[in-house]
Amino acid sequence: MLEKTFDPAAVEPRLYQMWEKSGVFAPIDDPKAETFSIVIPPPNVTGNLHVGHALNNTLQDVLTRFERMRGKAALWLPGTDHAGIATQMVVERQLAAAGNIGRRDMGREAFVAKVWEWKAESGGNIVRQLRRLGASCDWSRERFTLDEGLSAAVRKVFVQLHRDGLMYRDKRLVNWDPQFQTAISDLEVEQKEVDGHYWHFAYQLADGVTYGHPVKDEDGNETVETRNYIVVATTRPETMLGDSGVAVHPEDERYKGLIGKDVILPITGRRVPIVGDDYADPEKGSGAVKITPAHDFNDFQVGKRHDLAQINVMDEMARIIVAPYENEDRFAARKAIVARAEEEGWLKAIEKTRHMVPHGDRSGVVIEPFLTDQWYVNAGELAKEAVRAVEDGRTVFEPKSWEKTYFEWMRNIEPWCVSRQLWWGHRIPAWYGPDGTIFVEMSEADALKAAQAHYGKATPLKQDEDVLDTWFSSALWPFSTMGWPDKTDDLKRFYPTHTLITGFDIIFFWVARMMMMGLHFTGEAPFKRVFINALVRDEKGQKMSKSKNNVMDPLVLIDEFGADALRFTMTAMSGQGRDIKLSKQRIEGYRNFGTKLWNATRFAQMNECARVDGFDPASARLTLSRWIRGEVQKTQAALTAALEACAFDDAANVLYRFIWNVFCDWYLELAKPILNGDDEVATTEIRAMTAWVLDQAMVMLHPVMPFITEELWQQTGGQNIKNGGMLINHSWPKSDASAVDGEADDEINWLIDLITEIRSIRSEMNVPGSARAPLVLTGASEVTRARIATHEDLILFLGRLSRVEAAETPAAGSVPFVAGEATAHLAIAEFIDLKAEQARLLKDIAAFDKSIDGVRRKLDNPEFVKKAPEEVIEENRERLAEAESGKAKLAAALERLKVAL
Repeated sequence: MLEKTFDPAAVEPRLYQMWEKSGVFAPIDDPKAETFSIVIPPPNVTGNLHVGHALNNTLQDVLTRFERMRGKAALWLPGTDHAGIATQMVVERQLAAAGNIGRRDMGREAFVAKVWEWKAESGGNIVRQLRRLGASCDWSRERFTLDEGLSAAVRKVFVQLHRDGLMYRDKRLVNWDPQFQTAISDLEVEQKEVDGHYWHFAYQLADGVTYGHPVKDEDGNETVETRNYIVVATTRPETMLGDSGVAVHPEDERYKGLIGKDVILPITGRRVPIVGDDYADPEKGSGAVKITPAHDFNDFQVGKRHDLAQINVMDEMARIIVAPYENEDRFAARKAIVARAEEEGWLKAIEKTRHMVPHGDRSGVVIEPFLTDQWYVNAGELAKEAVRAVEDGRTVFEPKSWEKTYFEWMRNIEPWCVSRQLWWGHRIPAWYGPDGTIFVEMSEADALKAAQAHYGKATPLKQDEDVLDTWFSSALWPFSTMGWPDKTDDLKRFYPTHTLITGFDIIFFWVARMMMMGLHFTGEAPFKRVFINALVRDEKGQKMSKSKNNVMDPLVLIDEFGADALRFTMTAMSGQGRDIKLSKQRIEGYRNFGTKLWNATRFAQMNECARVDGFDPASARLTLSRWIRGEVQKTQAALTAALEACAFDDAANVLYRFIWNVFCDWYLELAKPILNGDDEVATTEIRAMTAWVLDQAMVMLHPVMPFITEELWQQTGGQNIKNGGMLINHSWPKSDASAVDGEADDEINWLIDLITEIRSIRSEMNVPGSARAPLVLTGASEVTRARIATHEDLILFLGRLSRVEAAETPAAGSVPFVAGEATAHLAIAEFIDLKAEQARLLKDIAAFDKSIDGVRRKLDNPEFVKKAPEEVIEENRERLAEAESGKAKLAAALERLKVAL
């Protein structure tokens, strides 16, 4: 007999150990089996499981378990990312906390050895946490982006791209982190809104040039002022030391005559030209913009168009390197420049502003656009085939709307900066000769050999100090983890992979780059389908963050509710295009769903509903048995279709409806009289059928709630029938449309609809639970009369009725409702005050009207819609929909009540 309650804390570790030890996570060794493969988005080795991981990996596991049960050779390949900057930061902090010498004093080799030590001791946390979620990855194939095999693939790709002319060194602007002294990707930049200033500076026109500038006099009248200067505004005065131009719009009448003239920069005294460029907005500020190509991404492009000088005014630590502020911090120099401008009279105005400033997401310092030599990939060339692959359907996005986002980025892609000034990562396989000649080779030995051929003698080389962007090795993940460049069995069998499940925030940084690399190096797109999962927010729809104190730890949730409840929640809320509003109440509700199945199984055990060898559900004769067999078939078909389409929320809803509503609420209730009755033949059939339906429920629910279903399978003897004793190995049911019995379907659904309507009216009209009202059906056909006779006891019991009959005239004070071709009349006048009930309904409808009116006024207010956060607007829309639905139900009840009055 089952325990009274399911104990996840005790059961989940035991079952996971059983699965892993048995080797069921590995793909079946059957060369004829259809394959299904999916590679995990590798979490950072420094990371811990968060709700985003919980969602993403739940969905991957649901698909993998589903395909495995369908008999496919299913591979879910796990692994972790070396996470260059994040890992280096963690280890540097640990060294500092322990009072050890710093990275630079320690030296590269010793520091990298320290990081490997840390990885061995602490780098496996997230892998252990994924096991707690129930992830059925093939851990025997676990990969790490710095494994030797993957590192060889990285070197091979770098060398080949260089030989193909697609990898090159260039001087361009990058996001520079002055604390870590490295370039970082856009994904590692966090835009923060901060208080700042626009400082308006006057740049004197050279050679005595003047012009008439339109101004307003004290009375507000338009007049012209002769000026020998032009005003520019900046939030970063320190960058003026590197200005190499001033841009004005070519059609701006104020400045047209100044294009081609020069200004004299304050402090430096340099002459810089005034250029005409559409980048300058005549409506913004003075309409004139200072151009600093070496310290602003937009200015860099303007500078290229007009061949302006690129003047770097900072070093790697963001200290000024030009006179008269050498070695000063950039912000100290800013203060000094503003003070000098005020003193010398070329500071014309100071304007307060709130603006977005880029910060390093890990260092927290302000990021500096910085001109430096880096390695770049010609992403524009690689993107062409990656665009075609989605256009022609070799790879599809779900939801399809994300294809537009993908195309927009890929068709406007910039060169990809792949070098990083770090020590932890894949060191760039490039060596420099004494004259700066670069040798890009697989190894130092190959580079020395190439150098000897180039110089005609043995020549010492120095390897590039930089490492590759973490995203570079991640871009190779689908094929490097399969053994590429070797032609391994795994690569032949499992590449291209079938589905990628990932978040929208890394479509550019990871998905697009995997597409480019996969197509270029294997000739095939790395996956057939990309499913973009939702963002997990808190119950109010707000993004989770430590500052808001609304972060939900999935491990804490698993401790409280069990992994199955969290998994079902994530699955049920994964509607395409909708963010997930996660709450404990929702998870608790789905834990109750698991409890419902557990209790149903206990009920079956108590009523001796056990598997019968050789039982064929198709041989069942009872209407109830034939109906539930059809419901099982319909559920199986709908569930399979939903999972095939990655419609995870639909899949969860199908399961919930069948197990809670169809099986527990109706089948078991309708089966109780038979189980307690005297007809041995009927009782025997219902016992066998109940056991069979429970088996089907466990099989169908297993991909989403693997722990409770496996435990029920084990406890109820499922291990004794086939497939090595484990539900995880059980075959997925095949669709059988003939299992739906139309006659049984009609009859039982008629009965369910009848009882549901009776209960609904009793609830709406506040009929006491003890009241036994009569029910009369008018206009009933012979079929309906026969059904009443067959199910009279059930209708009386479940509807709490005194009698049920077919007649020509209903009793007075009856509320009508449709029952098939007949009209049913529930006589309630003797149990409630109809007038008082009418007044209550009118009062409640008025309350709904007031609520609806208030919400509509908000949503119809353009100012509210413009200023309110999206989650607040969505919350109001939901409130409106709920209120309108509630009012509609009460209005229908009121109409029915009028008949009884």
